[in-house]
Amino acid sequence: MTSSLPSITDLKGQAKQLRAQLEVIGTRVSHSKSLELIAHQYGCRDWNTLCASARVRPALPVNVGDRVQGRYLSQPFSGTVVGVHLLKHDRFQIALEFDEAVDVVRSERFSNNRKRVTCTIDSAGITREKTSDGLPHLVLEKQSIAQGAQ
Repeated sequence: MTSSLPSITDLKGQAKQLRAQLEVIGTRVSHSKSLELIAHQYGCRDWNTLCASARVRPALPVNVGDRVQGRYLSQPFSGTVVGVHLLKHDRFQIALEFDEAVDVVRSERFSNNRKRVTCTIDSAGITREKTSDGLPHLVLEKQSIAQGAQ
């Protein structure tokens, strides 16, 4: 079984798409059979097992390849999600590649530009870790999170 399963809604969509594709080539299958075929593709014994596995895991707030924007160390950014890993409960480790390097130093005397970062976020796309002024290290904007959940 894969380590990151799609949501149950996405799995049902895959089953519907599989059923339609099979029908195009002249193979008719019932809806329940297409669900079972999808379960087997994910290495599960049957649909019920796959469904239970998908429910146990929280939905990923973003997926690899998603375009996101937000603030990192109070600096605005846009970029691409290059990694997502479920940790525990509703915590996720994500790796981001910024379109433009972000200066992570507030000093006017020197700069330290970062093009890629790894952070731990919650399902809302916010880090628990905070800067000295109390702001989260990373905040993904709501529209970015909504796009990732689709």
